[in-house]
Amino acid sequence: MLRSRTRYGRWWVYLVLTVALVLVITPFVWMVLGSFKTEGEIQRVPPTWWPETATLDNYTQLFARLNFATYFTNSVVVAVAVTAGNLLFCSMLGYALAMLEFPGKRALLLVVLGTLMIPGVVTFVPLFVIVANAGLIDSLPGLILPFLVTPFGVFLMRQFISGLPPDLLDAGRVDGAGELGIFGRIILPLCGPALATLGILTFLSSWNNFLWPLVVAQTESHYTLPVALALYSTGQNNTQYGLLLAGACVVVLPLLVVFLLFQRHFVEGIATTGIK
Repeated sequence: MLRSRTRYGRWWVYLVLTVALVLVITPFVWMVLGSFKTEGEIQRVPPTWWPETATLDNYTQLFARLNFATYFTNSVVVAVAVTAGNLLFCSMLGYALAMLEFPGKRALLLVVLGTLMIPGVVTFVPLFVIVANAGLIDSLPGLILPFLVTPFGVFLMRQFISGLPPDLLDAGRVDGAGELGIFGRIILPLCGPALATLGILTFLSSWNNFLWPLVVAQTESHYTLPVALALYSTGQNNTQYGLLLAGACVVVLPLLVVFLLFQRHFVEGIATTGIK
């Protein structure tokens, strides 16, 4: 009886969560349904919810008008390379800041924490100047190298590795393992949840990155999907919303697949690292 009272006494919690779920999922449902509408029906006032005449013209035009294979390949290469770099280098730096003792460790940690407070727009112009002086404009390395290590990734891995028992490292050193051996054979296998969390967040950020590829990629052969979609869905006089919605569905699909594959590790990583 007490359990039943508690369940019914929390009806307002379920109501609030249901309303929040509807508010979050409604734009995505509208995007998917709108991608099957004609341009006239999308701009109709009052708007329609369900497509009156479902059509695949938006998707047909999307794949016919854009060099989709090139843009998709560029997005995959950039996102995978940036994600792999963050998983490797951020975990190495996080291990050093969490488990090793060296001069300037505290100052370096403060620098990492300080960079977390600096908006990315502030460093955009200096970063572009560095890339331009290195001759990496309009190239895939110019899209990848500036984001191989992020302060958030270093902080995330440092927080997770700090919670591991230091006795594991002592046992490895007694067995004759070096620091790289300890890192590769002991630390990394225990960092699955944190690595999954960092991987998903990094892949999401890199896949959706628009401003940096828009500035650095100056020819079509180096466009990523968000840039190509934004440039080719806007005509001379108006925006083709049907093409935009269809492209948005295509861009979101890989993100959903990645999240569904690693969602269990993602939730565990959020819980164990204390991210708010």
